[in-house]
Formats: sequence, C-alpha cells, structure tokens
Amino acid sequence: MAPQYDAVVVGAGFGGMGAGIELDRLGLSNYVILERENDLGGTWHVNHYPGLAVDIASVTYSYSFEPNPYWSRLFAPGKELKKYAEHVADKYGLRRRMRFGAVVDGARWDEENQHWVVSLASGETVTGRYLLTATGFLSQPYTPPFPGIESFAGKIIHTTAWEDDFDLTGRRAAIIGTGATAVQLVPEVAKKAAALTVFQRTPIWVVPKVDAPIPAPVQKLFARVPATQKAARLVNTSMLEALMVVGVLHFKQAKAMNKGAGLLAKAHLRAQVRDKRTREQLTPHYDFGCKRPTFSNHYFKTFNQPHVRLETSSIDHVEADGIITADGHKTEIDTLILATGFNLWDVNFPAVEIIGRDGANLGKFWRDNRFQAYEGITVPKFPNFLSLNSPYSYSGLSYFTTIEAQMKHMGRLFGELFRRGETTFEVTEAANARFLDTVTDKLGASVFYGGDCATARSYYFNQHGEAALLRPNSTVSTHRQAVSFPLDDYVYGVPA
Repeated sequence: MAPQYDAVVVGAGFGGMGAGIELDRLGLSNYVILERENDLGGTWHVNHYPGLAVDIASVTYSYSFEPNPYWSRLFAPGKELKKYAEHVADKYGLRRRMRFGAVVDGARWDEENQHWVVSLASGETVTGRYLLTATGFLSQPYTPPFPGIESFAGKIIHTTAWEDDFDLTGRRAAIIGTGATAVQLVPEVAKKAAALTVFQRTPIWVVPKVDAPIPAPVQKLFARVPATQKAARLVNTSMLEALMVVGVLHFKQAKAMNKGAGLLAKAHLRAQVRDKRTREQLTPHYDFGCKRPTFSNHYFKTFNQPHVRLETSSIDHVEADGIITADGHKTEIDTLILATGFNLWDVNFPAVEIIGRDGANLGKFWRDNRFQAYEGITVPKFPNFLSLNSPYSYSGLSYFTTIEAQMKHMGRLFGELFRRGETTFEVTEAANARFLDTVTDKLGASVFYGGDCATARSYYFNQHGEAALLRPNSTVSTHRQAVSFPLDDYVYGVPA
C-alpha cells in the first residue's frame, strides 16, 4: 500500500523548513509539515515576550543560502526572526505543505508496507515513506513543581505563553529563572513593575553585547553586493567558533582562552553592578561554557535599581500572595513570571513517541542505552527516519550551522539511496557505535568533563551526567563530514 506522502515532517520551525527545502531539492516534493501551533516559526512564533531577540548575530542566525540584508540590528528582535521565517516559507513554497494545529501523538514504522504511520491527537493517521522530526531543542516548556503554586491568587505567566496585552505597570512581580530568556526579560519587566524580585538558582555567565543598529546604507550594500554580507557572516562565525569550539570544546588545550572569557564576563559584571554582595551573588562558580553563556548590556545594570531585588535562597513554597524561601522570608507578589526554561532530556528526546523496527521505542532506547544518533541524525532500528534535533547534533553556536549540515547529510544519503534504486535506508549498528565512541572521546577534552561544572545545573547534561547535546566539531568539520561520511554506513533496501 503506497503511503500518502513521500515524507512527513514534524515541526514548522527553521529545522522543519530546512528539511522541506532539501526534500524539494531531492525531488521528494509530496510531503507534509505537521505543526502543533497555529502558525509557522517554531521558537520565534511561540515566544514573543518583551525583550525577545536573537542571542547570535543575525547574519549568522539565518540560512546561508537565504541571507536577509535588511536586519535592523546586529542582534535582531524576535519579530524580525518571525518575519524572516514567513519570508522563507513563502519563497520556497513551504506554507502550502504545512498543517497547523496538527498535534502529533506518535509514529510507528509499518514493516509490512515499509512506511511510517503518524498518529495525530485528532485521531487521524498520516502515512509517509520517510519521517523527519524537527521538534526543536527548546520546545517543551518546564515548570518546576513548586509546592503550593496552585494556590497562588495572582497572575501566573510562562514566557512561552506571554500575553501581549498584559500590563505590568505597577505590579509586584517575581521572575523565577536566570537563563538566557530571563536575561532579556528582566530589564523590560523592571521598566514597568513597581517591585521586581528575581529568584536565581544558578547565576549565568553574561558577556557584553556588541549590538547596534545596521544603517540603511549597509543594508543596501548587503542587498546589492551579497559577498559583503557573506564576509560579515564569516567573521561572526569565526568569532563564535573561537568562543565555543576552542574555549569550550577544547578546554584542556585552551584553558587560557576559557579563563579569558570568564574574566571578560566578570569585568563586565564588576563594571555594571555597584553592590559588592549582589556582584558576588551574580558570579557563577562553574567554568565558562558549562552552561550556555549569553550576551547583554542591560541585565546586570537592572540590579542597581532600588525596586529590583535578587533572591538566591531556594524556594520552599508558594502561597496565595507570595513566595516563601527556605530561610522563611516571604516576598509578597501579585504576578509570577516563569522563565524556567525547557525540559530537554525527559520529554524532548524525542518529543513524540517513535516506534521503529521490531517494536524498538526510541525514547526507551536512548534512556537504556545512552543518548546517541549517528552524525546527530539517524538511529539504528529506525528505518527511513531522520531526527533533526537529536543527541550530538548541535554544532557551533548558531542553530543554522546544525540545520544546514543536516540538509547536506540528507542530500548525500538520499542521493546514494536513489542511485541504488532503493526506497529504504537504515544506519548500521557499527557506524553508530563508531560515531558515539568518537564524539565521546573528543568531548573528554571539553569543559563539560575537564572543567568544573558541578554547580552549573546545565541543560547540556542529561540524567546520566553526559553532555550529549553538542557535537565536538568545528562548523567546517561538521559540514565536511556531512558530505563525506562513508556511504556504507547505511544499509539500503529491506534487510535480508
């Protein structure tokens, strides 16, 4: 029985759109993109809290083959990323393949018919020869189970469900969390709230943000001479590589660079925060890079304001009108803002139930046998399946580095599949084991294993204590491997 589609893509963010563009290039144009939200854009559709912006320069945080010469700033605001996503979808004809409000419950490999059966929450099933999951790394919001939170009588709002018409003016607000989202949000809330308490469990490394408007003449130059924007992208990518690949992934060989980044962040903190005690509380006690660092020129300064308070005692429970910390102190509030991040390892890998060959359950396989994926994209016992957000796949600091490398991997894999006249592929156990051994060995030199990450509480680490998210390669190396991996690392056609 022929499937309905050549391919089913789950997720209409930048990863899913990249997959769609590559499928079209491969001639697999009969595909559907299933999206649980009511519009495209992924992170940049769901998130629209005050202060939202990219934390990677816009020339790098975009497809290299589809540059946008009209970014308003070096670090564009979230609305521009959403607009860029819409532009890409329209230009590449992706929107007509998208189904919004399509919540995927799970997918299973149909051995008899050699295709995937995808189940939707509506009760409908969709079939496709190939399955590509592009559900993102940060797509499952997390709210810690604070005792008593259900009794809170005021307003509770999660950053992923921000209400644009909600007025913070005069509010007594609390923000729980000090990750990258909070770093952007805290200064904006402080502008309106009468009182703001920031509850910090783990301080974050923050370095200066070299941000500025991009003048109209420069935008015109980028539009007329695309090579100039490519040069800007190359420079920015190289700087990110120095920070991430050398200082973080090659920590043992480049401790001086890592320590230098930490000293820069500490100097930035000292220059911006007047109170010594507050500076001490905002200083991380783990090595730079154990937790994703971020950029801001305003976050630290906010704590100089008299109506803003930093609270580092752990939360004991929530009451109707406030938060009680372990030391017994009560902070009276009427607005509770949750910037508590995302759950990667418990519910995001994978984000939906995936059942492969011989009944193999992907989530159970990863948890019982370590998190793993060959080249960060395929898994043994899961034929015709591409996991576009998976263990050891994230390369560099810009998500687009990962997306485009995976598009190249798809191109090489499907090219060989078609050359052989086959319709099914599956990565071999041996190739997968070799890749896992390689990345594990390389990560031994990283800050995650060679540095002090004990107090980081970083989402880079899974429940087994492994930093199984980042791929320990430079951008150049990752892209080179995507177009040169051994073709015999896959079995093509139905196994005998």
